[in-house]
Amino acid sequence: MNGHGGELTLATLAGYGVREIFTLSGGHIFPFLDACVKAETRIYDVRHEQTATFAAEGMAKLTRRPGVAVLTAGPGITNGVSAMTTAHFNGAPLVVLGGRAPQTRWGAGSLQELDHVPIVSSITKLASTVTATADIPKLVNEAVTAALSPHRGPVFLDFPLDVVFASADADVPSAVVPRGADPDPDELQRAAALIAGAERPVLFAGSDVWWDGAWEALRRCVEELRVPTFVNGLGRGTIPADHELAFSRTRGTIKAEADVVVVVGTPLDFRLSFGSFGTAQVVHVCDSPESRASHAEVAAAPAGDLTAILDAFASFAGARKDHEPWIAKLRDEEQAKRAAERADLDSDSDPIHPARIYGELNKRLDRDAVVIGDGGDFVSYAGKYIESYQPGCWMDPGPYGCLGTGLGYAIAARAAHPDRQVALLLGDGAIGFNGMDFDSLVRHGLPVVAIVGNNGIWGLEKHPMRAIYGYDVAADLQPGCRYDDVVKALGGAGETVTSPADLGPALDRAFEAGVPYLVNVLTDPANAYPRSSNLA
Repeated sequence: MNGHGGELTLATLAGYGVREIFTLSGGHIFPFLDACVKAETRIYDVRHEQTATFAAEGMAKLTRRPGVAVLTAGPGITNGVSAMTTAHFNGAPLVVLGGRAPQTRWGAGSLQELDHVPIVSSITKLASTVTATADIPKLVNEAVTAALSPHRGPVFLDFPLDVVFASADADVPSAVVPRGADPDPDELQRAAALIAGAERPVLFAGSDVWWDGAWEALRRCVEELRVPTFVNGLGRGTIPADHELAFSRTRGTIKAEADVVVVVGTPLDFRLSFGSFGTAQVVHVCDSPESRASHAEVAAAPAGDLTAILDAFASFAGARKDHEPWIAKLRDEEQAKRAAERADLDSDSDPIHPARIYGELNKRLDRDAVVIGDGGDFVSYAGKYIESYQPGCWMDPGPYGCLGTGLGYAIAARAAHPDRQVALLLGDGAIGFNGMDFDSLVRHGLPVVAIVGNNGIWGLEKHPMRAIYGYDVAADLQPGCRYDDVVKALGGAGETVTSPADLGPALDRAFEAGVPYLVNVLTDPANAYPRSSNLA
């Protein structure tokens, strides 16, 4: 085809199902915008490049295809670095296309002249500059292929002004979505024998089960081998929360009593005790050999296509132990702990207990609702109390822990799923990172229900600092701040809730509003989420 740089780029991306870009306008990237207009590709423009990049990562998370952010040169790209880093830690196939000062005058001091590649190379799978217009389809295809190849991750290309505005003839490669490698059969057998022969096995399923499209294979595996299953990250929903083998409240018992722990598609990081589970043997199942843990002792580590690995486990024909007594023990403990939680979920305390918000929200969420968490303590309660029943329905920042993901993820969620509920859960600290992008939700007609847990503090810092030093500093926000009035001023709607009895009706109004609606809930600043994880 013949076209300018933007048209050649978009034609290549279209083969991978890309139907939208996320951006903030700048002169360096006009050809990309022109190409989108001509191809009727949706442009979501926002108020800050971090939101554009988080939205693109969010679209990748929701669809398992490339999410595309188009950022102008210099500060546009550096504003997106935290979101690229988040995608790096999440293994998300984010594609960032950047503007760049012209190469024919490089070094003369053009506006926003900056060599971006060294800045982003450590957080991307591929980072390079396109130097010839005719090379654009080939290089874009190589970048997308890298982003989608297990272990997935972000890629970056920048385009000098004189390259992207120019036109050329070029062939657009066919889109081919890569798959994981075939796992080693001997490693598979060793791992499967450990699981089947264990008396008290458990399995943790993480985000790569979703990225690999392996949730049905996961279900076949745990049902056939009868293994209690826990989830984290985008693994939430890969086995429904109400499945007989789904557990979430009995992790303490695992560390004390499990004899084999199988971790599938997630790193052995702080969320999983760095791969140490008492005396249990660990099987680490990865989507690629380079994802294997180097810091933990593992008994087996199959790597490759996760569907193939999980189906091989399910079809294991060797000797098996009876896991039913173990399942029954965990189920009894799970039910007892859930029963004990009712007091907080139904709490009438004043100020409002954060758990009460989730007690009310759970009554109103559909099974396919997309729930987004962006915050500290408030979202930790969400991680505990919000259930996921389908894959691709839970979004949080992931192990990088970067606040400010929420509005970008919400934009992507409503764009990807116009007919589903979208609930955005924000701490009153987190909303400060991206709150102006409620304007973007309004301008693009994207109704979202946002709930702010407003305790007037940085709770994740205030309480620990007091425990360590006996005092705290730099940990207070404005008490009772009217974030709902901010959203109203931007064209949305909302209200402040101070009484537990008013929570349910406020949420009903929010879901019925048809516009971006913020429920600003004043919660108890004395309440601290009870943590047991060792973060480092």
